[in-house]
Amino acid sequence: MKTNRNKTIRIATRKSRLALWQSEHVRKQLQRVWPELTVELLPMSTKGDEILDRPLAEIGGKGLFLKELERALLNNEADLAVHSLKDVPAESPEGLRLAAFLPRADAEDVWITRDGTSLEQLPPGSRIGSSSLRRMSQLCAIRQDLDLVGLRGNVETRLNAVYSGKVDATILAAAGLRRLEIEPEQAIELSLDHWLPAPGQGVIGIQCRAEDQQAVEWLQRIHCQTTAHSVMAERAVIETLGGDCRMPLAAFAVLDDGEIHLRAKLGDRAGNMIEAHSTAALEHAEYLGCLVAQQLLDQGGDEIIAGID
Repeated sequence: MKTNRNKTIRIATRKSRLALWQSEHVRKQLQRVWPELTVELLPMSTKGDEILDRPLAEIGGKGLFLKELERALLNNEADLAVHSLKDVPAESPEGLRLAAFLPRADAEDVWITRDGTSLEQLPPGSRIGSSSLRRMSQLCAIRQDLDLVGLRGNVETRLNAVYSGKVDATILAAAGLRRLEIEPEQAIELSLDHWLPAPGQGVIGIQCRAEDQQAVEWLQRIHCQTTAHSVMAERAVIETLGGDCRMPLAAFAVLDDGEIHLRAKLGDRAGNMIEAHSTAALEHAEYLGCLVAQQLLDQGGDEIIAGID
């Protein structure tokens, strides 16, 4: 890393309040273990942030939140990029690598209405705003009498859509709300026993150039290996299925006494849902993800994937 001689490291980040919070958190963690480092944030606008009037699947997927940041890394304009891991495709571009994962925050989704009405109590025909096919498919598996409408934008925008009456409810990641300290009192946590998150949800991932050994060395001091085992299993499901944001896929791994327990769901727009689960030793995290993905395929997952628009 050319800028390392003066111990300055540049972090490319999106401009949203949540993205800036996450990048500032990474800065603090790096400076906690490497006090001599100067860490600069480079806020950038991405295509995914700018185009809000069309579904992500239609304009290129969640990777649109990353491309400008990754380009800055490859052009040596930045040294690190900080991402919400659930937005990061399974395969890194040539020349880049995910070098560190911070300890996982809460992985749950939360259900939000103006008055705390639960999913089960919401009247038929109520408008539910979401841009996530994963959330929509799980929702349809529970309630097929609701009106699902596209809703994109940052966390505050989606909350305001509920408060203003544009939609009757929405579903958001608990981690983002809690990091920004804006979780509504009436929010209802969706139990991980029944409702699975996106692979990597609640995890901050840090990307750098693949050959940048100095950056890797610095990042290893803040890297969480426990989180790495979990997300390796979850992301192996995506990779095996060829998944992107157009795939209504949920996966969640839990570590217990040297083993990983992985569950996954794959659904379609009509709410048809298949599920799979298995367990393996920590050192077989990626194999476990491949195994669970194959279970989904054996249950008809390939037909669901083929039917995705």
